Amino acid sequence: MSQPLIIAIPKGRILEEALPLLSRVGIEPEADFHNGKSRALRFATNQPNVSIIRVRAFDVATFVAHGAAQIGIVGSDVVEEFDYSELYAPVDLNIGHCRLSVAEPAGLVAENEAALSHVRVATKYPYLTRKHYEAQGIQAECVKLNGAMELAPSLGLSRRIVDLVSSGDTLRANGLVETSIIMQISARLIVNRAAFKMRSGELVPMVEAFRRAVEVRDAA
Repeated sequence: MSQPLIIAIPKGRILEEALPLLSRVGIEPEADFHNGKSRALRFATNQPNVSIIRVRAFDVATFVAHGAAQIGIVGSDVVEEFDYSELYAPVDLNIGHCRLSVAEPAGLVAENEAALSHVRVATKYPYLTRKHYEAQGIQAECVKLNGAMELAPSLGLSRRIVDLVSSGDTLRANGLVETSIIMQISARLIVNRAAFKMRSGELVPMVEAFRRAVEVRDAA
């Protein structure tokens, strides 16, 4: 019997919207998956040949790219930040919508960013941040943070941040304003390219099941 297919699912904002899609394709995690006190990271499902791992969003891409998981769900921000050649992203799941944006204290808005040659930015997206500023001819010095980005300007760590924005409430609560949008984000189904070839009999039908589930849901 072949090894189970492993689906990498992100903790956090995408998880609640991803679970109904999993159900639509006939995959139900074991009861312990829904236990908030559980320390487990790998879970069985109602399908004996499918298991689920629940990891940080950034780690979903790494697990799938390196073949530790064969398929996963993650935001397009993560797909673009890592730019793994081993990843195939065949389905936009149309969930987890937000945007990746530049934000800064309100007092900086009058500063002519186009006249700058160098900026210091706090972010957990150094690749996308540098790419954004390079397109404007500006060198970006990225300070890597994994959270609490909004504190960076007030504590003098950086004048600007690049972070995910949904409602903008967190920015406003910390005296920041959104000044430009780097990219719009939605969650994608990602697949390991090698596994997609070697285990096509299992993965192709699963990818198509997700595609149909999205189409049916969005048509309702």
